Amino acid sequence: MGTVTLGVSIAVPEPYGSLLQQRRAGFGDAAAYGIPTHVTLVPPTEADTDRLPEIRTHLAEVAAAGRPFAMLLDGTGTFRPLSPVVYVRVAEGGQACTRLQGLLRAEDGPLRRELLFPYHPHVTVAHGISEEAMDRAHEELADFRAEWLCEGFSLYEQGSDGVWRKLCDYPFGTGPAGVPAQVPSHRDEPTTLQA
Repeated sequence: MGTVTLGVSIAVPEPYGSLLQQRRAGFGDAAAYGIPTHVTLVPPTEADTDRLPEIRTHLAEVAAAGRPFAMLLDGTGTFRPLSPVVYVRVAEGGQACTRLQGLLRAEDGPLRRELLFPYHPHVTVAHGISEEAMDRAHEELADFRAEWLCEGFSLYEQGSDGVWRKLCDYPFGTGPAGVPAQVPSHRDEPTTLQA
């Protein structure tokens, strides 16, 4: 029995996802291309591989009970000095994200876990880089705005190379099974999120 590192998130659709990923790389964040642009619902969580079927069933059940909701990203914020992060703000859809992450991390579910900080939906655009570069990210994306209809969430696995790869999409209100993600022809190639 082995373990995997999993995460659950809402993809930021194209063209916004690639744009923010490129900007994050441009600010000097070396992790940018290993992390598809997203709003986290379940942060990196270790799980036994033999629990994957139970986890997938849980995700499918939460998704089946969900309904699409509007998402609006607007402007920037930061967690500094508590945490070295600059992010794009979730201006609409935050309450739905908060409710969803609570259901996904339910006490009686397979993804239950304590958070280091209170849940705050956001899209990271700079993490752990110089203060000057984080200031630049905060200023240059202050006018960023994107809106879309969130129609589900996705399960990701972090590889030994640190790259996050999508395993499965879970559309809202669609029944008990998730829709498998398109897997690249070579499993070690990173994927980017598509709307």
